[in-house]
Amino acid sequence: MNRRIATLFAALAAAFALFAQDPLSDEASQSWKRTKGNLIGAAGKMAEDGYDYKPSPESQSFRVLVAHTADSAMGVCSGYNGERKQLGAASKTSKADLVEALKTAMSECDTAYAALTDAKATEMIEGRGGQRSRLGTLWGNTVHMEHEYARMAVHLRSKGVVPPSSEGRGGMRKKRK
Repeated sequence: MNRRIATLFAALAAAFALFAQDPLSDEASQSWKRTKGNLIGAAGKMAEDGYDYKPSPESQSFRVLVAHTADSAMGVCSGYNGERKQLGAASKTSKADLVEALKTAMSECDTAYAALTDAKATEMIEGRGGQRSRLGTLWGNTVHMEHEYARMAVHLRSKGVVPPSSEGRGGMRKKRK
């Protein structure tokens, strides 16, 4: 009886190990997927005429934010993938072209995150400012993209548009007294 229980526990442990082979890279990929969805959603939700909007004169326009986000993501992720590419989103003017550029950059990043494994996480690669680990490079990308999304969310909220990350949670909530 004890041998059967021990065998069962060993089999369960092996099964759980298969599901959690790459917990670090899986977590990085999950965060990326959420961030990517929010970025593409934000770019799509802003009206064409809102792309020139700035919440204050010192702020960047929504157009500049989307272009910067696409160009930055393409640079980081294509470099991670082995050949740094320029997207040129900063030269795009229409919403459709900018959304397409953002999707292209996000696709390049999908390739990078899909290639990350825990075994490769600490490999050093050339990145901005010198050598960085593969995990650090992609985690830094996600953090930067989250920062840009937060800035986009301010633009959306200022225009009365609910950001993707707030959909289904009350969106434009009334102030509490």
